[in-house]
This record gives sequence, structure tokens and C-alpha cells, in this order.
Amino acid sequence: MDTYNHILLAVDFSGATETLLQRTVALRQFCGADLSLVHVIEPMVVDPSYDVFPAIPLGLEQEAAGKAQRELIRLGDRLAVPADHCHVMLGSTKSEILRCAKDCMADLIIVGSHGRHGVALLLGSTANAVLHGAPCDVLAVRIK
Repeated sequence: MDTYNHILLAVDFSGATETLLQRTVALRQFCGADLSLVHVIEPMVVDPSYDVFPAIPLGLEQEAAGKAQRELIRLGDRLAVPADHCHVMLGSTKSEILRCAKDCMADLIIVGSHGRHGVALLLGSTANAVLHGAPCDVLAVRIK
């Protein structure tokens, strides 16, 4: 059986992160694989025609990206993942995870799966989207 050489772990910094880390660390040790981390920030879109919502301050996405990068580096330090393997992306979660997997030549993507509704009952909307577009294997870890 072939083992994985490069694992990409998608994290959202929720309570599910610890569960994902446990699975990832065990699999990484078993395979002796390299590890990259990715966190995606969805763009904030505000329709100015709605006066009820306050304006989003300029630079909020950059501020969120900076905070996420610091958190990801801290997580990377904990897992012995170099800073250049910690990626914060801005865009569609599915698209950016898939782009990151391709760029870092991952042969396994690990994502959490909450599975709440519709087709997502099986995997979760992000996990389902990644699974169907992935250039490699996907491990959807069930989050309870």
C-alpha cells in the first residue's frame, strides 16, 4: 500500500480543530508525511443599498487575514510545520482549499465534516465540495 507524502489540513479554528489535529498527527506519523495547513477567509460582501447594516471598515479582511496567519503559525509551531507551509487564503473555501492542495502537491486533504442538511447530511457542505473537486484523496473527519 502506498502512503501519503504530503497532507493538507484545512482548519477553521473552531472547536473541531482539536479533533482534526489528533487524526492528522496520527496519520502523519504513520505515513511520515509532510504537512501543510490552510485556513480560508470568505470575502465579506456588503450591499450598500441596505441602510440597516453598518458599513464594514476598510481593511477588515486584511486584519482577519493577519490574525489568522498568526494563529496558523502558532498551530504550525505546535505541529512542527514551517511557516511557509501555513497558508491563509481569501476566497471561496472550496476553491481555495483545492488550489492550495494543487499548489503544495498534496496527496491527501483532511477536512472536518459537520453534516447538517441535504446532501451535506453525508459530509458537510465544504467537505462535500472539496471531495468532488479534489485532485487527490480526501479524509472527511466527522465532527460531533
